[in-house]
Amino acid sequence: MSGFSLEWLALREPFDLRARNADVLDAVTTAAAGYPAITVVDLACGTGSTLRAITARLPARQSWRLVDNDLSLLARAAPSQPISGRTVNTIPIDIAHDLEAALDGPVDLVTTSALLDLVSDPWLTRFATESAVRLLPVYAALTYDGRITFEPHHTLDAAIVEAVNRHQRGDKGFGPALGPLAAAAAVREFEAIGYTVAQGPSDWLLEPQDRRIQTEFIAGLAAAAREIGSLPLADVIGWVERRHDHITSGHSTIRVGHVDLFARPIGTR
Repeated sequence: MSGFSLEWLALREPFDLRARNADVLDAVTTAAAGYPAITVVDLACGTGSTLRAITARLPARQSWRLVDNDLSLLARAAPSQPISGRTVNTIPIDIAHDLEAALDGPVDLVTTSALLDLVSDPWLTRFATESAVRLLPVYAALTYDGRITFEPHHTLDAAIVEAVNRHQRGDKGFGPALGPLAAAAAVREFEAIGYTVAQGPSDWLLEPQDRRIQTEFIAGLAAAAREIGSLPLADVIGWVERRHDHITSGHSTIRVGHVDLFARPIGTR
């Protein structure tokens, strides 16, 4: 499942693309280079941003299965113009319950973006296990790792981030979410079952000119902090107002920590 609005996915896509870790992408490209053709399953595909991000790095003959449970997003995921040698099929599956159905059949690579921090520890174990029994390599990008920093600094920044990270551990449809613990947990899970894992940071850097996404991001942080309720509402409102002042004056920079990983079975398929 994606759990994100169409507008937010469109807004964040260029920042996701810029943030993707080049070394991890190179590892994916190298692993795929020996395939004359490749079949990719993209879990929680949203509007297809992973396909757009990596299709040029894969063999020319590609078959994509884009999986999501949000029919509105899925309807926008397939490219409007066909590309020679590439087929794209959209498949409505709720991977919280029917993960195996998404992974069954001929598959050479599993991809996902901005998903693992939403899933529970049991689901992550299940994902790693089901990938391993099929000897499937996994490229999982843009997993939030709990780091958010702001310039200029505000005395409530740390408290807001702490509340947000608590909110991230709530149920996002898979049971209690791993949130900021997800990237490290995924590395442990895959290494424990005999995978090699390439990993690296894929932080968003939201610069002063990126006012629209900063404004939306701050609103999301404030909503999460209010829901947790660990801070007085007046403090949260004051923090938002000060952050908006920095954004509108062109002085705000925000870094959001993410991790990319590519997990590859040591054995050959």
